[in-house]
Order: sequence, then structure tokens, then C-alpha cells
Amino acid sequence: MRVLVIGSGAREHALVLAASHDPAVTALACAPGNAGTAAISEQLPVDATDPAAVTALAREWRADLVVIGPEAPLVNGVADAVRAAGIACFGPSAAAARIEGSKAFAKEVMRAAGVPTAHSEVVDNPAHIDAALDRFGPIWVVKDDGLAAGKGVVVTDDLAKARAYAVTLLDGGHRVVLESYLDGPEASLFCLVDGTTVRPLLPAQDFKRVGDGDTGPNTGGMGAYAPLPWAPDGLVDDIVARIVQPTVDELANRGTPFTGLLYAGLALTADGPHVVEFNCRFGDPETQAVLALLESPLATLLHATATGKLAEQPPLQWAPGAAVTVVLAAEGYPGRPRVDDVITGADAPGVLHAGTRRAEDGSVRSSGGRVLSVVGTGEDLEAARTNAYQLLRSVHLPGGHHRTDIALAAARGEVTVPGGDQAQAAANG
Repeated sequence: MRVLVIGSGAREHALVLAASHDPAVTALACAPGNAGTAAISEQLPVDATDPAAVTALAREWRADLVVIGPEAPLVNGVADAVRAAGIACFGPSAAAARIEGSKAFAKEVMRAAGVPTAHSEVVDNPAHIDAALDRFGPIWVVKDDGLAAGKGVVVTDDLAKARAYAVTLLDGGHRVVLESYLDGPEASLFCLVDGTTVRPLLPAQDFKRVGDGDTGPNTGGMGAYAPLPWAPDGLVDDIVARIVQPTVDELANRGTPFTGLLYAGLALTADGPHVVEFNCRFGDPETQAVLALLESPLATLLHATATGKLAEQPPLQWAPGAAVTVVLAAEGYPGRPRVDDVITGADAPGVLHAGTRRAEDGSVRSSGGRVLSVVGTGEDLEAARTNAYQLLRSVHLPGGHHRTDIALAAARGEVTVPGGDQAQAAANG
């Protein structure tokens, strides 16, 4: 099987690395890729958001399977174009990708499917924002309706800050989604979906804030871990039954079946799991942790998903233990990052590249905000944490910064789902 992965981040490096271990894979390419993917796959230039360009590349390279990593190409219809050319493609149609491309659309689908989620309102006129904000609080959740690379949300107890962000979005021509605040730890559940069949992967948790203790602005993600030792028994089955499968069924009923990776971002409240948001692709940085534990052949699974044969695949196999991902970010991130710094230690096993490039002198240089993901595995979260941070100490990026508390609370047993027995009962149906 000739596999072409589209994208250039650490998620794509993780996908390429996992695919390289699949015996069915005979050739592997990444477009446009980065300095890390270049070590294990062909690198091919392409505008990842251009349906015609990606399709032409897939034809020229004779791909048997195209795997689309980022959300923007999916929302732009790249998967539609590739499939129209007769090439198997892992990733939803543009119509189905609206589940991430428009939060308002996602809320509409969830209401129709009876999926538990936060109360919300869509505001598209600045004259209506004050009255709408008065209907929320004392913690305000203000979101950009469209794609925002994980940074399009403000959660605050400061009404003035919430209003200022909403006005900024509206002034920029973006619709605003206001949501009620959901209490409880957050979790990410990735599910392979072939239009009807749903196969969940391991649950994970990511860390959006830039600083330790969940301080500072939101980012695309500063770290993650999997699985969740604190999760109630039966949590994954409950999420699939009450959230993912009804959403998949609703999309199919609308004539826009979802094929690819459906990512449920959840708050585990005292009343059971509620959807914070849906994404239409593998999440970053959770993918780096989840795939580090996957023993089933990834490319085979993705091809079966893309061709409607997921139900024929055997149960997924996972390595025991845990995995922890820590993101090393450039100085200035999540604002304007400093770039073109020389990175040392980036070629070690367990270091996945995101914002990197290989310079003419052979050095690896930074080229983006989230530069590397460092992945550690171990028999439990504490061991995985130790291994991840030990590996990180061998990597040097001038001005780079990272969080020191990824998975710390979970390793200490300090993460709990509010409601105790009530939450357990909800998770068990």
C-alpha cells in the first residue's frame, strides 16, 4: 500500500511513524512534511489546502491511500476531490467537516441527535452581544464560530474581557458562539468512523493553556497524555453510545455521512459527559500520545475506514502502560513565534517534529510556534512523565518554552470527576 499523508505538524509525524510500522505499507510520503517526517518518508511539496493540487499529487505519486491530517484541507473539500479521482481518502467530506468548521452547525447536529452539550447562542450582530452575554456567566465561554487552530476560545469570569473578545470577532466578520460553562475535567476521544461503524481509540487529555497550572492564553495544545487512569468505568462505551454514534447517525441521515476521524472534545460533568466541541480529524498533541500506544497496523485501519470496511477489522490492540507528550514551543508562542533557531537533539527517538525544517547546512531549524512534541512511554503515567521530561532535557531550542506539569495531577491521583457516584452512574448508563 502506497500511503500519502497530507500536513506538516507533529500529528503528521506521528501518523507517518505509525504507518511506517504497518507491514502492508510499501511506500510512504508526507506533503509538505517537516524535518522529522523527511527521515522516514518521501517529502513532496504541495499546498495542502488546494483540492486540485493534492489530487494531482496523489495521482502522480500513485497513492493507494491519502490521509489528511489538518482540518483546513478537509473543510476546503480536499477529501472530496481525492475521492472523486478514485483514490481512497481518510478524511470527511467538506459537508461532514462542518462539524468542526462551524460550531453553530455542530450545535444544530447535536440538538437533532439529542447529544448532551452546553447551552449556546449564536450572535452575528454587535447590537445583540450585551443582551446575549447577560444570559450567560458568571463564567463566560466565547468562541469563534469558524476554524481557529485551537485558539479561538476565551473562557473567563471577566465580563469586560468576554465582551471585548466577542466584539473583536464580530468586527472581523466572524460569528460568535456563546456557551454555558461545563464543569469537570476535559477528555478527548478519537473515533474511527466509516460512515456507520464507530471504533474508539484510547481516551486522552490535552492541555490548552500556555502556562503551568492552566494559566495564560489558549494555544493549539502544550501537551497530552493517554489513557485516563481516573476515568469512570465504562466511560468510552458510554461516550460512543450517547454521543458519537448518534452524531454519526444524524450526519448520515442528513446525506452527509462522516468518514474519517471524529474527535469528541468532552467535559466530564456530574451529569455525565457533555460535548465541548467536535473536530473532524486527529487532534494535536493527543495523537502523539495515543498512537505511541497503538499496536494495531495503522495504515490498514485507516484504509478500512476510508473504504467502508471498518467493521471487518479485528479489535484494536494497545500496548500496556501510558504515554505523555510535552510540546516544546518557540519564544513568543502563542503570539508571533521566533523562527530559524538551530535545534539540537531533535533527531532522537520519541521526538516528533512540527514547526521544523532542514537547512542547507544540515541543521534542523525552527519554523513555527509549536516546534516539537516529545513523547515518553512507561508502565504508568509517572514513568511516562519521567521519560518524556528526561528526553526533553536532551533537546535544546534557544528561547524555547514548555509546561512542566503535563499529566502531573493525573499521575498523583488528583483528577476527579465531579459528582462521584452520580457521575459513575451516568457513565454506566
